[in-house]
Amino acid sequence: MENWTDQGIVLHVLPHGEGAAVLKLFTETRGLHAGYVHGAHSASKRPLLEIGNLLHGDWHAKIDDQLGTYKLELEQQFAAMIMEDRQKMAALKALTSLLSESLPEREAHPDLYHTTLALLTIMAFGADEIAAWGAAYVKWEIALLRELGFSLDLTRCAGGGSAQELGYISPKTGCAVSYSAGEPYKDKLLPLPAFLKPNGGPEDEEEIVKGLHMTGAFLEKWAFAQHTKGVPEARRDFSIIISQN
Repeated sequence: MENWTDQGIVLHVLPHGEGAAVLKLFTETRGLHAGYVHGAHSASKRPLLEIGNLLHGDWHAKIDDQLGTYKLELEQQFAAMIMEDRQKMAALKALTSLLSESLPEREAHPDLYHTTLALLTIMAFGADEIAAWGAAYVKWEIALLRELGFSLDLTRCAGGGSAQELGYISPKTGCAVSYSAGEPYKDKLLPLPAFLKPNGGPEDEEEIVKGLHMTGAFLEKWAFAQHTKGVPEARRDFSIIISQN
């Protein structure tokens, strides 16, 4: 009998048969891991299985290759604290979809797991205004790209200019470019959000929209280029909702 216990974030719940479901958790030590949940639609289990919730999971199966079965307990009900806010809920759907569709199953990503948990905590317990959590979300997508092997270099100018006047980022290389070095090519470059510059800057809505546009371009070009459906629809919807606000 194979068995392990871990905490994990609910990413996806797929109904299975009468009253059951297949649950995908992003766990601390085992990465994405699916399991069968009996009675998933019962009054006691429905609140547990909202995306974004942090659960204590006990997984067991006869052999490791099987789907296995989860026994679950609630550790933190993030979803209930977020779902009343349209922007935060869109961000939560984007986050869980990106993780579910980009990471390989059963491969540990502890740094990304803790970064994700920190972001959910900010969203659940912080202020509702996007200026309070939007920059953290953009930085989370940069961390996801890095975990997938696509690192952005935001510390220096790829064109030899000053690192103190970075203003753009190359959509081809992911390297920052200074205003002076990038001026002749600015129409082909992406604007670099102020809060990602070495000296820091405002984390207002305008800069966050720039950040989402930037990370969205790299998610499409690098992380999801080989996916038949491309960047998850939930991520595209989130960007639209923030841009239209």
